[in-house]
Amino acid sequence: MPTITLKGNPVQVSGTELKVGQKAPDFVLQSSGLEDVTLAESAGKTRIIATIPSLDTSVCHAETKRFNDEVANLPNAVVLVVSTDLPFGQKRWCGAEGCDKVTTLSDHRTTQFGKDYGVLIDGGKLDRCLARAIFVVDPQGTLKHVEYVSEISTHPNYDAVLAAAK
Repeated sequence: MPTITLKGNPVQVSGTELKVGQKAPDFVLQSSGLEDVTLAESAGKTRIIATIPSLDTSVCHAETKRFNDEVANLPNAVVLVVSTDLPFGQKRWCGAEGCDKVTTLSDHRTTQFGKDYGVLIDGGKLDRCLARAIFVVDPQGTLKHVEYVSEISTHPNYDAVLAAAK
């Protein structure tokens, strides 16, 4: 697994590290409308999957807003923002921030997504939250870009993500 820190302190992450060229694991996550959502439902589109600890933190807030703005320039792409925030909180946050172009999804029920994507924080202050990472999945379900952000309190490489999604 990649080394991940929070303000310089190591963070233990559980799960499987994914690599470019692999098939993206399917998942069942809960939408802000409490519906089950799978990766397979967006087949045929490029998927940007952004995992974040919580929408209620400054970097996650800014990242989600940025992707909400950028997705308009990405034809045939969707942005899925995944956290363990409850769906009710995700819906409230998106409404308050006017984020209507990204889809927020919650892994709060089982954390299986976090394990399958290698982003489930295991222990410490952010136990059961997701580490910051970005996965770009092509329309056929193959990972085109993978970034495990080494310092959770920093932003991903937006230019690399957007280039991979085009």
